[in-house]
Amino acid sequence: MKIFPAIDIKDKKCVRLVKGNFNNKTEYEMSPVEQASKYKDRGFKNLHIVDLDGALIGETVNLDIIKDIISKLDLKVEVGGGIRNLESIQKYSDAGADKIILGSAAIKDKKFLKEACEKFPKKIALGLDAKNGYLSLSGWKENSNQLTLNYLKEVNDYGVSRLIYTDINRDGMKQSPNFEETSKVADISNCPVIISGGVSSINDIKKAKSLKNIEGIIVGKAIYDGDIKLEELVKEDA
Repeated sequence: MKIFPAIDIKDKKCVRLVKGNFNNKTEYEMSPVEQASKYKDRGFKNLHIVDLDGALIGETVNLDIIKDIISKLDLKVEVGGGIRNLESIQKYSDAGADKIILGSAAIKDKKFLKEACEKFPKKIALGLDAKNGYLSLSGWKENSNQLTLNYLKEVNDYGVSRLIYTDINRDGMKQSPNFEETSKVADISNCPVIISGGVSSINDIKKAKSLKNIEGIIVGKAIYDGDIKLEELVKEDA
């Protein structure tokens, strides 16, 4: 089970949102690079980074900060947020990102997802952010009319290397992930799944380990708020 501590970047700071709401955010004092260094020092190997500024405008706003983290710390970084063209994927690939996460652009344009998977083999992760079974777009501000499972069935053979499933209603709420829905996604997915949204305690990590086709889990607010101790969490990281 891979543990992905999460760093969300907005205005060059680490922030956490509640249910993806930009008006309901907590800013933290540590810079993204300092926060990433802390995870590296504790023994974590993976990192989940979202460029929230990028998610809002569809460009690689915080590329320099993310490049800095990758070059200095030798962590396996998956990065998302506003990646909507092949040029942006190339920039993150050149910067050394382990996986590049496509969300809204891939949901709106399946051809783009297919092309990205062909051009960047084993690099593309698909971010499926769902609310009540339906996919959400554009930093969660826009609802699609697509059912998550139907969309996944359509793109399952495109060559995505990792799937990140987030239940928006749980995100930042620390009420435990939606294991039931995640399991439905993992059951049909051709690639391994990362659980995201709502991790509240070490018990959530232990439960995730018992599920099939789950590669890892993303932990954000529970770390910042001290609900999960890093030394306890890193023991689960393999």
